[in-house]
Amino acid sequence: MNRKDFLKKSLLGSGLFFSSTSLGDTLLKTRTDSDKAVILGFNHIPNTRSEIMKNKILHKADSRGDANHGWLHSKHTFSFANYYNPERMNFGVLRVLNDDTVSAGMGFGTHPHDNMEIISIPLEGDLEHKDSMGNTTVIKNGDIQVMSAGTGVQHSEYNKNKDKPVKFLQIWVYPNKKNVEPRYDQITLKEEDRHNKLQQILSPDPKDEGVWIHQNAWFHLGKFDAGNEQEYHIKNNGNGIYIFNLSGKLQVDDVELESRDGLGLIETQRIKLIAKSPSEFLIMEVPLSI
Repeated sequence: MNRKDFLKKSLLGSGLFFSSTSLGDTLLKTRTDSDKAVILGFNHIPNTRSEIMKNKILHKADSRGDANHGWLHSKHTFSFANYYNPERMNFGVLRVLNDDTVSAGMGFGTHPHDNMEIISIPLEGDLEHKDSMGNTTVIKNGDIQVMSAGTGVQHSEYNKNKDKPVKFLQIWVYPNKKNVEPRYDQITLKEEDRHNKLQQILSPDPKDEGVWIHQNAWFHLGKFDAGNEQEYHIKNNGNGIYIFNLSGKLQVDDVELESRDGLGLIETQRIKLIAKSPSEFLIMEVPLSI
């Protein structure tokens, strides 16, 4: 699939996306009551490796949507573009968790967003960003980027390098305020601040550590040696926690995660983390109601 078709399907792949992009809003205004939203593609993957427990849901790495477009190989934790699973639409306000690899010199052409908080975390290589606010930047491993789409913004993302892929997480979070002024920010994180401890990289407070978004959400990174133990205490009562294990084996309470597994937890005040091997992971605490 070429990039133009991919972007079209990403933005219009399900009715849910109509409310989160400028292009979708335009289509809604021009449709008649008798028109039906067109689902452009399905890629159902049975939840044979997703386990629902009392207050937890486990998403095994190989149960994610798998989209390989040649220039882009993306793993979708939640429904996105051609991957549609009605049981995996979101975790509270956490709407998208894409694990992307983009080929050398390739990328996403200019496309619109609105009313969404978009976070990018590079894992390997260099990602070039351009947007309609006038920003032209490059982010790399160790950085975090955030864009509040608000009333509407257009941007593009390309692999800056011509000789190697770029790998990054792209995360979408529903905001708690609509139609805000679009904004962009990026910072460089210190790796030593997450060695055997939890490093806050995102919060709702512009004065707090990390970047900030329009939502009562907190993100933390951890890079643990084998045997290291820590507890995470929830910041906002009623929030849920989604943990994405980037590498190694990590025990979360009584559940062991392998590389690229995800675990959602609700109705909890704290969790215990034990690295069963050298591990790196992302904790996302988010409101459960949209």
